[in-house]
Amino acid sequence: MGFFGSSSGSPCGFQGLVRRKQVDSAGNKARGDQLAKHLSVCQLIPIGVGSTIGAGVYVLVGEVARERSGPALTISFLIAGIAAALSAFCYAELASRCPSAGSAYHYSYICVGEGIAWIVGWALILEYTVGGSAVARGISPNLALFFGGEDNLPAFLVRRQFFNTDIIVDPCAAILVLIVTALLCAGIKESAFVQSIITYANVCVMAFVIIAGSIIGFRTGWPGYELANGYFPYGINGMLGGAATVFFSYIGFDTVASTAEEVKNPQRDLPLGIGIALSICSGLYMLVSAVIVGIVPYYSMDPDTPISSAFSAHGLHWAMYVVTVGAVAALSSTLMGSILPQPRILMAMARDGLLPSFFSKLNRTTSVPVNSTILTGVVAALLAFSMDVGQLAGMVSVGTLLAFTIVAVSILILRYVPPDEVPVSPSLQSSEDLEALPQSSDGSHSEASEAHPNSMDHKSFDQAKVENVLHKNKFVSLEAQTSEDKSDLLETPLILKQTYDKGCVRKSMDQKRRKAAALSISALVSMVHGSNWSASIDLWLGCTVND
Repeated sequence: MGFFGSSSGSPCGFQGLVRRKQVDSAGNKARGDQLAKHLSVCQLIPIGVGSTIGAGVYVLVGEVARERSGPALTISFLIAGIAAALSAFCYAELASRCPSAGSAYHYSYICVGEGIAWIVGWALILEYTVGGSAVARGISPNLALFFGGEDNLPAFLVRRQFFNTDIIVDPCAAILVLIVTALLCAGIKESAFVQSIITYANVCVMAFVIIAGSIIGFRTGWPGYELANGYFPYGINGMLGGAATVFFSYIGFDTVASTAEEVKNPQRDLPLGIGIALSICSGLYMLVSAVIVGIVPYYSMDPDTPISSAFSAHGLHWAMYVVTVGAVAALSSTLMGSILPQPRILMAMARDGLLPSFFSKLNRTTSVPVNSTILTGVVAALLAFSMDVGQLAGMVSVGTLLAFTIVAVSILILRYVPPDEVPVSPSLQSSEDLEALPQSSDGSHSEASEAHPNSMDHKSFDQAKVENVLHKNKFVSLEAQTSEDKSDLLETPLILKQTYDKGCVRKSMDQKRRKAAALSISALVSMVHGSNWSASIDLWLGCTVND
């Protein structure tokens, strides 16, 4: 692990909280320490869609339409989708520029500092663990519908009271979590294939809802839109309040970013996977909501089962079973999306020395962090078995919002207070994209250029190797280089930024610009988070001290 600080000793205290990891931390790992690269756009899209579209859409439609938005629910989903897209753009850029495991933890460590990264990492682990347990406990009631009720379930799956306590245990939820854990241990390729099948089933159910509901709507004249109080019964504020509520139905695309290290071509596939997955989710949400609020007036909707009750109101009672299949598929896919990122975050923290190396060990056959996967699976299974985590699951969504905020701040830092090294895409490594290294009068690299001005004795990669390749190729385009030189450049995709001899004034101005930008960023975060001054101070110090 590389830090922007002295390599002679491990920084402690204040310096330890604000030190930042180097951008290409994953590039310095040995080949055997890397996750297997099996994923492409075709696998990333189902992972993103499956992790995002949970069973909440089968409930949120009725609750938000009745209480907040009315027929304007479709616009609420659109506004929430635009807000989610802004966050998705931040994830897409950071994931493609820093393609390593860890998601928001990894990005905050690079751009903000170790203190914030530590908080973000554990907040995400808590959110994924408790959220996954809550999802698992929601599957068994839906499965019971296929057996005619919970009383008809097999004895070993029935919820029951734990001895004489008030604890209601759910063996079915725990078994489902352990099955998903075993599947994830089998390999990312296998688990992505299974999640794709489940996601396709869920999308097919939503397509059925859209098509069947549209047929009913055209036959009945869309009674849900013919209301005396108009399209905005709760006003603009109600529509915006509904958008704030349904925004949580878009959470899940960050799971794609957590698989960055396992993507074959992260610079291309990650932005495409995140963008297409979010577009599909937004389109499905808007179409389902437009159909359901059109065939049933919003004030007549059942807040618990809005879609099933909407079809039942028009005589399609059998549609309840189709919708239940979709709900089970959505919950199962979301469960996989909740457990998948946890081991990779633990692995990233262990790589950085913040956890024991036990969590970073990979299975030689599957290239999966099996220790971390088993541990997180067992913990989630115990929670799903013994705890009613419904209320706690609503609280830990703060972890996701914290991660979204830090990722957005990381983009600002990357723009205005960047780390001392920036990644260059292999497709852009041409003469106009590379910064020339300072040279002495005889054309050779000067002695000053052999040391990064801000690295303080620490090298993130073999700088001499990069300089030799660049000097030998005279900064010609990648297409004109030999295969050997091309391989060297691809292995070290970071180009050092150098300060020129006449850059003393420029360096001083750059430091002032960075501090001003850091102060602006921290002030913005302070206004957004109100009294959370400690996080803002940590952000500002993390941006300025490392200059």
